[in-house]
Amino acid sequence: MHSALLLPARAWRVVLPALVAATIGLTGAPRPAAAADLHDAIRTTQQRVVKIFGAGGIANLHSYGTGFLVSDEGHIVTVWSHVLDGDVVTVVLNDGRRFYGKVLGAEPQLDLAVLKIDATDLPYFDLDQAATASPGSRVLGFGNLFKVATGDEPVSVLHGVISAVTKLTARRGRYEVPYDGPVYIVDAVTNNPGSAGGVLTTWDGQLLGMIGRELRDTDSHLWINYAIPIGELRDAIHSIRTGDFTPREEEEPDDNPQRYVATDFGIVLVPDVVYRTPAYVDDVLPGSAASQVGLQPDDLIVFVNGELVHSIRTLAVTLGRLEAEDDLRLIIRRGKALIPVEMRVPRREELQ
Repeated sequence: MHSALLLPARAWRVVLPALVAATIGLTGAPRPAAAADLHDAIRTTQQRVVKIFGAGGIANLHSYGTGFLVSDEGHIVTVWSHVLDGDVVTVVLNDGRRFYGKVLGAEPQLDLAVLKIDATDLPYFDLDQAATASPGSRVLGFGNLFKVATGDEPVSVLHGVISAVTKLTARRGRYEVPYDGPVYIVDAVTNNPGSAGGVLTTWDGQLLGMIGRELRDTDSHLWINYAIPIGELRDAIHSIRTGDFTPREEEEPDDNPQRYVATDFGIVLVPDVVYRTPAYVDDVLPGSAASQVGLQPDDLIVFVNGELVHSIRTLAVTLGRLEAEDDLRLIIRRGKALIPVEMRVPRREELQ
């Protein structure tokens, strides 16, 4: 499902001239200057892209991703994902320098997060200079696919074409993703572990969008290769950087008594006292499904059926969508460890 033309960026220095010749060969040999400009665009872009290492590493959850610099003071944009579920993450620059990065803020409705590292005089993308593109435009995708780069190796590069500009209708597991705005659909396999948070650029290096997470189309169930246009993210990024950001209102759980709640599985959560109270387990009911799989007080529920849990409210919404006989797969954080557990969703009569 994840096959692609994948090469470490260093290898493109060898194959890129041949690739350009093959691409343009139908209309004549490319001018040497054009190939040199393409090399320069790739090299310049790679200097603005970073590698991110954080939480994950178990239960098919990769612990690495990609981001890109948006200021010379170390502001980094990436996707909001489980990789950021920690106090800090490790950020590796193109030249191999390592920094600890902290999450300044996030907008889960846009799959967006902004990090900050303690560094200055860095190359970066000016978001106000970002470009737009239409179907048929040739593009480049940059990301740390499959963790090819861990030090001063540049991130990998894919070439492709924009197939469409359309609204996103996608699922992760059984659930619709919250973002349903416009995206660039790309004829290049960017939908691979580690690529999310990378950048899509024009052939000459102008920023177009942020490469999204691994998702399937709602109707066809096929993997989608897409990027979110910078125009959809720019305002939220600026607001997070300046400290003026207010997240969009989360979906409120309904009052339908047939919906599943945490106690149906024997999970008693801490009191929901603030807007984004983390989903900590306060107690586990004896003999319940939660006790049988080993949940303990003080466990933090961070992932449910492939979706990051931002708060008790979002956990309630996710549990409320479950149907009888579904699988309920949790990733919990206990101390510094991430632990997977799985339960079956009971039938309503079993809860009587």
